[in-house]
Amino acid sequence: MKAETRKQEIILTAAKLFKEKGYSAVTMRDLAAAMGIKAASLYNHIDSKQDILKEIIIAIAEAFTSGMATIRVSEQDAVNKLKEIIALHVEITANNTFGMASLNNDWMHLEEQLEYYLELRHNYEDNFRDIIKEGIADSDIIDENPDTIMFSILTTLRSLYLWIPKKEDLNPDELAKSLSRLLISGIRNN
Repeated sequence: MKAETRKQEIILTAAKLFKEKGYSAVTMRDLAAAMGIKAASLYNHIDSKQDILKEIIIAIAEAFTSGMATIRVSEQDAVNKLKEIIALHVEITANNTFGMASLNNDWMHLEEQLEYYLELRHNYEDNFRDIIKEGIADSDIIDENPDTIMFSILTTLRSLYLWIPKKEDLNPDELAKSLSRLLISGIRNN
């Protein structure tokens, strides 16, 4: 098995264990046992459990940041940008439910990368809020508190990792469209 492939396997297995038990409860021995290898062998591919957590969370946070940057500069109106944000969340979550569990539940355990992660998160939320404000200014979105609107939408999107794995016949595109109809209809100014 190639080193990079083995490293990816370690990261995926760790993400699954982190989702099941929580980052703090998982040991390197647990990870090695889940992979059917000796704990010492893990260190041929990774430096520490902290590095695994960093790989999981930062990769996802950067994917959200990159997606948001593309959405933010598009020529679409605010409502369509929000639909794109919903689709971004569905896509990333559908492709990485275990990693999303770590992003939502274990981010506070990041050590050296905590500040960087928080910066990515704050920038993402600032961009999200700015899109909502644009929609309010253009009278496309109801004139309510942008933080409340953002919180309402993000609460649903951040919990998708719990729900998506239970849906075997899930079509991410259909889910994104359905969520857009439900989440945006309440904030649209008709």
